[in-house]
Amino acid sequence: MVEEVKIKNMENKKIFIIEDDANLLYGLESQFSADEFEVETATGDEEIEELMNSLRDFEPDHIILDLILPKIDGFEIIKKLKSDDELNDKQIFIFTDLSDEDSRQRSLQLGADYVFFKEEFDTFEFVEKVKRIIATSEKSVDRDYEE
Repeated sequence: MVEEVKIKNMENKKIFIIEDDANLLYGLESQFSADEFEVETATGDEEIEELMNSLRDFEPDHIILDLILPKIDGFEIIKKLKSDDELNDKQIFIFTDLSDEDSRQRSLQLGADYVFFKEEFDTFEFVEKVKRIIATSEKSVDRDYEE
């Protein structure tokens, strides 16, 4: 059983989710919202510049991205994010049905931070893993050395 992770620090809690499966999108959004994340979503049926503008306007700390979307290639989104001055430092979590090693390697080479295959995790497990990574990142960045 996966232990639920609670993130105490309210910083770094803005997540933008790009997913075309409505049920999965709703599940991810509701789970992150329940843990007081500020969540914005897109279904990938917009043009890439419209999506990039939405991302810039929201200013997320983390991005969850499906690679297979109706109008936009997920790999292209990674490239755009990494070449954008406002978004290139955002943590990217890939959550995709493309479960081959080439897709994993290509995602990481383009700049994604983590790649998760949907066949290996249910929504709850995936959300808990993302929250654990975020919590661990916060601990390593925001150490409090009181004497």
